[in-house]
Amino acid sequence: MHVLATAGHVDHGKSTLLRLLTGMEPDRWAQERERGMTIDLGFAWTTIGEQVLAFVDVPGHERFVPNMLAGVGPVPAVLFVVAADEGWQPQSTEHLDALHALGVRHGLLVVTRCDLADPTAATEQARRRLRDSALGELPAVHVSGRTGAGLGRLRAALCALAGRLPAPDSAAAVRLWIDRAFTIRGAGTVVTGTLAAGSLRTGDRLRLHPGGQDVAVRALHSLGEPVERTSAVARVAVNLRGVPLEQVRRGHALLTPGTWLGSDLFDVRLCDRLAADLPRQLVLHLGSAAVAVRVRPLGADTARLSLREPLPVRIGDRVLLRDPGAHDVAGGAVLLDVRPRPLRRRGAARERARELAGMDGVADGAGELRRRRMVRGEQLRAMGAQVPAGAPEAAGWVLDPGHRDELAERLVRLLDEHREREPLADGLPAEAARRALALPDAALLEVLLRAGPAREIRTGGGRLRVGTAPWPPEIAAALERLRGRLADAPFAAPTAAELAELGLGSEPLAAAVRAGELLRLAPGVVLLPGAERRALEVLRGLPEPFTLSAARQALGTSRRVAVPLLELLAREGRTELLPDGTHRALPSTHD
Repeated sequence: MHVLATAGHVDHGKSTLLRLLTGMEPDRWAQERERGMTIDLGFAWTTIGEQVLAFVDVPGHERFVPNMLAGVGPVPAVLFVVAADEGWQPQSTEHLDALHALGVRHGLLVVTRCDLADPTAATEQARRRLRDSALGELPAVHVSGRTGAGLGRLRAALCALAGRLPAPDSAAAVRLWIDRAFTIRGAGTVVTGTLAAGSLRTGDRLRLHPGGQDVAVRALHSLGEPVERTSAVARVAVNLRGVPLEQVRRGHALLTPGTWLGSDLFDVRLCDRLAADLPRQLVLHLGSAAVAVRVRPLGADTARLSLREPLPVRIGDRVLLRDPGAHDVAGGAVLLDVRPRPLRRRGAARERARELAGMDGVADGAGELRRRRMVRGEQLRAMGAQVPAGAPEAAGWVLDPGHRDELAERLVRLLDEHREREPLADGLPAEAARRALALPDAALLEVLLRAGPAREIRTGGGRLRVGTAPWPPEIAAALERLRGRLADAPFAAPTAAELAELGLGSEPLAAAVRAGELLRLAPGVVLLPGAERRALEVLRGLPEPFTLSAARQALGTSRRVAVPLLELLAREGRTELLPDGTHRALPSTHD
């Protein structure tokens, strides 16, 4: 299926043309048919050869331009209608300005009422106007709605246009802009729209924007017929299960869950207008939505738009800005950034304008990651970008490789500074490191530990450690006194009081044990490193099995030291405690 919208001045025969083509009545309201003027959107369809064509008929009167924009917004091509007897008119200009602002590039020029006047002048006039717009050079067809003249040529031209339209992405995430909402007895709420990309199936779960409510597709209709599945581009009617009519209206959207970013602030590049020339208060049109917006110029052709309410958007979306008070299309804009940083510092706007100058509205995952430094992967994809191959990820977050390396260096400096500041501390708590580096998740520390100098960092017990700090002079002297004391009596561990006299409190002792300077047998019981091996040599000289008392006497120590020392040797598999409470040394192959 292909979907086209009409465009053109009021009373130039748009609806008449669709009746002639399709045999259907596009005007849905009785007052429209009575007045002979389209007020709201109308819909009709037909099959020409192998091409199925659906049409969105839009009003041509200036009072109903918002309705016109709601119909044209999601549609990829247009029938631009000009009457031969009246030629180009004011609403022709406004409709063309709107199509140009939205970037519509495909269409057909249809000159109507050719039974009333020679179409040559109107055709040339229209072509001159179209030539400078996004539509460019359009094929022209002359028809008469009253006599039917030219209908065959119009059908052929429509088939040719359908063949030129770009193929939609049927696998894309769905963003169905709602242009009608109504109820059907026995079915409930039904919404309609133009499916520009993606596919829909009965039973699908979608997310309603705004509100974020998950809704189920109860049934689908396309071109008046029930279907189980439909793919873009298509006109669709979606029957929603359990959704009251008051919760949906034109301008809302049905979305594939988790694939779109709702934003009420974005930076844009303006098309054909200078930012300084724009009014500060405008209305933004996207799809079928219309939202009040405040404009803040940044550069010559870039601006920041603050919306009254968020819209589901992606980088590269094309929006239209309109001044409703002046009945004027202010221009189009391309979304460059849908989650911009706040502008808080003096000069931040100028700096941002320079950054935007290098952006083209194409979603580039590597570029976005480089600018943002760190972002959730799902958010990057919702912007329309892909996570770059090889980018470091953890806990759903993606890091720019350059920023990761910078953070890894900062982490090493952080640990060095902490070690110098607190040389006796058992490293830095990982949570403190996370906070200092402003990491949103502790899992990102693991990413940093695999980068550059951070590979030298040791972990354990929820702490990070790097290198060894030199002992403060008073601690170094105390350790030297302890080593001298244990040199002559290696198993005569000092008491807590004696250690305190030497200048070794609990914190220095713990630091010395962590550094491998001392061997802790039990709280307050320390010997020099290797003391357990020397003890084993002594114990192997005893008759076996030996008692605790015999071991204590052979080692020249107290029960306070001998008990934990034998427990250590048993845990290491060097001695064995026998059932009768005696001990024996195990063969040296267990050393």
